[in-house]
Amino acid sequence: MDNWDEVRTAYHVARHGTVSGAAEALGVHHATVIRHIDAIETRLGVKLFQRHARGYTPTEGGQDLLRIAQATDDQFSQLMGRLKGQGDTMSGELVITSLSSMAGLLAPILTQFQRNHPDVTIRYLTGDRLFRLEYGEAHVALRAGSVPEQPDNVVQAFMMQRLALYASQDYVARYGVLKDINDAVNHGFVGADNAETRAPHDRWLRTHVPLESIRFRCTDQMSCEAAVRAGAGIGFMNTLRAAQDANLIQMLAPKPEWETKIWLVTHVDLHRTNKVQSFVRFLKEETVAWGE
Repeated sequence: MDNWDEVRTAYHVARHGTVSGAAEALGVHHATVIRHIDAIETRLGVKLFQRHARGYTPTEGGQDLLRIAQATDDQFSQLMGRLKGQGDTMSGELVITSLSSMAGLLAPILTQFQRNHPDVTIRYLTGDRLFRLEYGEAHVALRAGSVPEQPDNVVQAFMMQRLALYASQDYVARYGVLKDINDAVNHGFVGADNAETRAPHDRWLRTHVPLESIRFRCTDQMSCEAAVRAGAGIGFMNTLRAAQDANLIQMLAPKPEWETKIWLVTHVDLHRTNKVQSFVRFLKEETVAWGE
């Protein structure tokens, strides 16, 4: 195809289903979108869309073009993500991703790194979504669980996340301490709402504590920790974060079966860039005490 603009326009029409949606995404006038669609259909001698009152629906030929254009667009996104992280300059964006439960530990480190390198803009992305390093969605990822197996990633063991059971001073004042796990029937617990959770500590809790004793349930670890701090019950917390809160009392000491491995992941194309290497080195230096 000798006119990529027309292909890109057809791709966005297929994605959004309307001329106005494609025009907004491309930042052009809707008349330009219509002109491009007419031109590419004339050139190919094939109708790419069925026009109707609600918008445009791709024909079989349009679906074929959409698949190819999607792959090409992904390739461009991948290239741009890699190019943005290349070079020896300590400027531009540095994108780090982790579970949201690590934010309290990582935010001070990210802040200090940005102060050391004021021309760098930190983008810290959290959540359960797996941000794709190969498409430039992140430069450095901290991932929990089994070793990441995505191709072209550089994976390093970073730390072992140690967990223990805690309760707030208010909870202990009301209900007393947890003597041992056999005493669980006399207490209330905070746990995951998802019965299919794969987190080792959540699975352990559901195995060893009566379900009716898990009286406060949350969709994510940060919410669970907030509930524990508020006195809702006994729940798991990272020992490093819990040590920073004088309001928390440890109910059961850490166990090996509650531990989760954290992996430091970078993409092979960006791993040796000055910005990524500087951050990884700084991160390791600042977290040496975490393993002690």
